[in-house]
Amino acid sequence: MKPEELKGAGLEGGAEQAAGRGEAERTAEAEGRAERAYRDEAGAERVTETEDAGLEGGAEQAVEREAAKRTAEAEGRAERADRDEAGAERVTEAEDAGRIGRAAAADVWTAAEPPRTLLPGATIGVLGGGQLGRMLALSGSAMGYRFVALDPAQDAPCGQVTPQITAAYNDRDAARELARRADVITYEFENVDAGVAALLTEESYVPQGSALLYTTQHRLREKAAIEAAGVPVAPYRKVGSLAELEAAAADLGLPCVLKTATGGYDGKGQAVIRRPEELAAAFRQVAPGAAAPAPQASAAPASPGTSGAGVAPLTDTASAEAAPGNAPELVLEKFIAFQCEISVIAARSASGEVKSFPPAENIHVNNILHLSIVPARVPEEIQRRACELAEKIVSGMGAVGLLAVEMFVTKDGELFVNELAPRPHNSGHYTMDACVTSQFEQHVRAICNLPLGETTLLTPVVMVNVLGQHLDGAIQAACRADEEANKPGVSPKLHIYGKTESKTGRKMGHINLLCKDTGDGLSWVEQTNLWRN
Repeated sequence: MKPEELKGAGLEGGAEQAAGRGEAERTAEAEGRAERAYRDEAGAERVTETEDAGLEGGAEQAVEREAAKRTAEAEGRAERADRDEAGAERVTEAEDAGRIGRAAAADVWTAAEPPRTLLPGATIGVLGGGQLGRMLALSGSAMGYRFVALDPAQDAPCGQVTPQITAAYNDRDAARELARRADVITYEFENVDAGVAALLTEESYVPQGSALLYTTQHRLREKAAIEAAGVPVAPYRKVGSLAELEAAAADLGLPCVLKTATGGYDGKGQAVIRRPEELAAAFRQVAPGAAAPAPQASAAPASPGTSGAGVAPLTDTASAEAAPGNAPELVLEKFIAFQCEISVIAARSASGEVKSFPPAENIHVNNILHLSIVPARVPEEIQRRACELAEKIVSGMGAVGLLAVEMFVTKDGELFVNELAPRPHNSGHYTMDACVTSQFEQHVRAICNLPLGETTLLTPVVMVNVLGQHLDGAIQAACRADEEANKPGVSPKLHIYGKTESKTGRKMGHINLLCKDTGDGLSWVEQTNLWRN
């Protein structure tokens, strides 16, 4: 081959080789790009998976963080609510203490405001809707007054005859509603919440005030107040432990009566102690939740019940309530060997007029009042002195309304005041049919500042309580024509209280037996044969 041909062939071969190399390179590059793209895609997928995992993990963490945040906020709100509730309770307690303290720090026996005269047509608010409120409303309504009661029971006796606010006695809003609807407020029993009574004294017109209520709610304060008025009480000691009870019993001598300082009525919250071996059982009975700490050598002697000795001042709101820890507040009274028990219902108007009803002789069965006999079967001199003592107490305390004064009469003719009740009283029910003015009308007159009514006894009378176990028979006995029962010339006047449930030992009503002689009334009770069970 010629050189030119060789050269041409070489050029052609080089071109082919170059073309082959170019094609190989292009193929390699394409494959490389594809591989890189695959790797890039795979990497992107891995990145996406990683990111997705991270996002999912982050979302879970975010959810957990949000849940934890909400839980913490809820717990915080709950804790703040608890603190707020506890704080509100402390504020309420502090407000009550302040109100009670202000009532006591002022002239303790002076009404909170100058007296107002409220004429018929005004509305009387009653704290409590029991039978006393019912009879008060019935009597006051006859005079032209309107009534509204506050009681927690749906069908309370007073609520059956007058409008009622149904709420707890310590409900401040309900108390304010009572104040809004009434021109004057009274109470039908002394165990009304003292804080509510003080609140009403500040926000409404309560001529009785709250200081007297505060005093009569606590036996130690009450006894000190009676002594301060210059009236004798049975010797007593303050007791807060079994050791103090033993010391007090040794000091006073047995028999004695152990009572709670607060609450308790119709024999509840008390125990008679006749022998030393009964002390521990009596302590457990009257203060069942109290521990009996061991005696301490440094313990102060029990306070004697003599003219305020060892008794905190009445203006000290702590008074006998300052017992350490969970120590109970009890009072041990010397058992008085009495001939009989009597009571006097005294009334004092807002302007200071004072009158008392004839003393009633009271007979109790199972610590519940059974009979009130009027005139009391004691000398007229003792009756006169009993009225004087009652009027002295009601005047000395500056009370407004009724004050029932229970007394013991000894064989020597001495009088010892047992207890007070700043309201109408069971032993005054005889006045409803046997006196010119009933105790309920007198209470309305006193708190509305009307002239007090005459208290003259029109006829001898025996009041007999009707308990749950007597109810059906008493209704029949009082409402049927019974020649045997009517032989003594007794006129029975039946009063039923409207309580929804009849229970043994529960006061369901009473009968006033109007008679020529109280012996005739007692014979009627005996002949009916109802009160032997």
